[in-house]
Amino acid sequence: MIKRLLGLVAATLASHAWANYPVVVLNSAAASVTLIDQQTRSVTDVYPVGKEPHHLMQTPDGKLLVANSVSNSLMFVDPKTGKVTKTLEDVEDPYQLGFSPDGKWFVTNGLRLNRVDIYSYANGGITLARRIPLSQTPSHMAFSADSKIVFVTLQDSDELAAIDLPTQRVLWKMPVGKTPAGLWLTPHDQYLLIGMTGEDDVEVVDWRNRKIVKQIKTGKGAHNFRPLNDGRHVLVTNRVESTISELDELTLTKVKDITGLRPGPDDMELTPDGRFLWVTFRFSKSVGVVDLTNDKLVSVIPVGRSPHGLYFYNRKPWMN
Repeated sequence: MIKRLLGLVAATLASHAWANYPVVVLNSAAASVTLIDQQTRSVTDVYPVGKEPHHLMQTPDGKLLVANSVSNSLMFVDPKTGKVTKTLEDVEDPYQLGFSPDGKWFVTNGLRLNRVDIYSYANGGITLARRIPLSQTPSHMAFSADSKIVFVTLQDSDELAAIDLPTQRVLWKMPVGKTPAGLWLTPHDQYLLIGMTGEDDVEVVDWRNRKIVKQIKTGKGAHNFRPLNDGRHVLVTNRVESTISELDELTLTKVKDITGLRPGPDDMELTPDGRFLWVTFRFSKSVGVVDLTNDKLVSVIPVGRSPHGLYFYNRKPWMN
C-alpha cells in the first residue's frame, strides 16, 4: 500500500519541473550534506562539507548559499544538482544568513562570536560593510519589506534587536521571552512574530512601539517559521513538543496543530503546489514529509546527525 502511494505521488510530482531537483539537507553535527530525490524520497548522495553547516539561503540571482559556521566558510551550491561549485573562505561564523528583499545587503549572524556582519552583494561576491558587536548569541533574522531594517533575536540575552541597514547601526534592543529564535513579519510588516524556544509560545511584537502585545500558545520549544502559500497563514515548529502549529497572521490566533511527528521538528520547506511540507527532525536524524491535505506524516527519510536547514529548487527565496 505504501509503495503504491509513493508511486502515485511520484507520478504526480513528475509533471512538475521543480520535482526533478534534489532536496538539499544540512547535517549540522555530521558536517555533511544529504541529497534526496523528491519523487522517490530516497537518498541519492551524501558528501562532506565544513564544520556545522546550519543554514542555507537562495541568493537574489537564484544560486544557493550554504553556511559552515565553525569552518568559517560559505559554499555556493548548484540548486539543480545539489553539488558545490565554489567555496568562500574566511567568512567568520556564518551561523544564520539572509538577503534583504532588494538584494542589496547580505547579513550573517555570528552565533558564537556575538556579532552581526553586514555585506554588500553583487555578481555573486560579497564585500564587508560593517561588523556589529551584538550579544548575546545572535540567532535568527528577518528583514522589513523596504529593506531598511534587519531584526535579530539574541538567544542568550533574551532580546530582540533592530539594525538600520543603510547606516549599519543598531537602532534599538528590547527584552522579550526566554531563548528567542525564529522571526516572521505579518502582512504589511504590522507585527513581528518570535518563536520562544525556551517557552511554549510565539510572542507578537508591535516593533514600531517596542511592545509585546500578545502571546500565542503553540507548544514547547517554539522555534522557526514557514509561510503557507495563501498570504495569511504561517507554520511554526515546536521543537520540544514535536508538533507544528498553524497560525493566522491576521487574527493572531492558532488555527491547529500537526501532530504525530518525529522528535525535534526544526526547519521547513513547502512544495510550490502547497501540498507537501518537508521538515527536518533535529533530534532524530531524519527528514519528514507531511501531506497538508490531511496533516499526516507520510514519509520519513534517514539522514545525518542533527539535520537543520533544507532546500529545494524553483521557489521564492526563503530562509532556512
